[in-house]
Amino acid sequence: MRDMSADFKKYEFPEGKRYNSFVGYFKRKYGERLQKIVIDAGFTCPNRDGKVGRGGCTYCDNAAFHPAYSTAGKSLHQQMDEGIEFHKVRYRTTEHYLAYFQAFSNTYAPLEKLKSLYEEALSHPSVVGIVIGTRPDCVDEEKLDYLAALAEGSVLEGWSRSLAGEGIRTAPIVIMEYGIESCRDETLLRINRGHDFETARRAIRMTAERGLDVGVHFILGLPGETRQMMLDSCAMINSLPIRSVKFHQLQIVKGTRMEKEYAEKPEDFVRFSLEEYLDFFADMLERLRPDISIERFVGEVPPRFVNETPWGLIRNVELLRLLDKRLEERRTWQGRLFHETKHI
Repeated sequence: MRDMSADFKKYEFPEGKRYNSFVGYFKRKYGERLQKIVIDAGFTCPNRDGKVGRGGCTYCDNAAFHPAYSTAGKSLHQQMDEGIEFHKVRYRTTEHYLAYFQAFSNTYAPLEKLKSLYEEALSHPSVVGIVIGTRPDCVDEEKLDYLAALAEGSVLEGWSRSLAGEGIRTAPIVIMEYGIESCRDETLLRINRGHDFETARRAIRMTAERGLDVGVHFILGLPGETRQMMLDSCAMINSLPIRSVKFHQLQIVKGTRMEKEYAEKPEDFVRFSLEEYLDFFADMLERLRPDISIERFVGEVPPRFVNETPWGLIRNVELLRLLDKRLEERRTWQGRLFHETKHI
């Protein structure tokens, strides 16, 4: 058999990796590391307030997924300042930041309110852009037109930041991040998402048509989904006009409806050991388009929010090292089987 161990080098993945890392993509594009600062702007979701449902997604406790400095009672600038101090411990040389509107659905408000919040965040002197986490059923053409104008520099008069790789930038970076969670409508219904996959496809297309970078989020291991179903979803993901993707392994958070569902029907869930997950995610990477940047492949939830930590207290940086090692051992890389994957 021919040794294909060096074939991945033709893709010139960032940082010499065997996959397209999002951090490496940012460094190449902007000439420096840009760190996200999570902020909570006080939004809710349409499947919490009754517009499309009640109770939220069955797996969700938002407090488990954002840091302590991100609290809705604080001003956006206070959250940014505290977030910068928090991250400086680890990323001492980072100079510029992205305001990450993460908690709940961050386009679920009238446009005038959204303008006020986004522009307030962009007034912080260390912020060079915004990342907006939202649901695909919470955007429309008017909101996306505004965000496109913001990214084109026709909204904030006199706004400028100096980036290492770009010199003076006169328009903020704007990234949309859509929570999709699954490509299967049966799963979306079961977890109470309140939208179908076609809604996600439509929102992503509308966003990409306006020249905005699009990121998406999926959870691996949702009830009713087999390993093969998850692998088959790669074809659907590849069909989307996206820049980046986040994957999280399902974690059963205490107090959620999914905790009760898991207790009643554990056989409906695929649960991965760490070794199994590393191999499974390598299988996923092989099938994904090589130009899609991988922003995350695992999620971290503080131990107090879960009943068990089957992988121990291993941190994300070590998990990334283990993924690199596994890909090297298997002599594989992102996109190796992409042309053999059925496209949709």
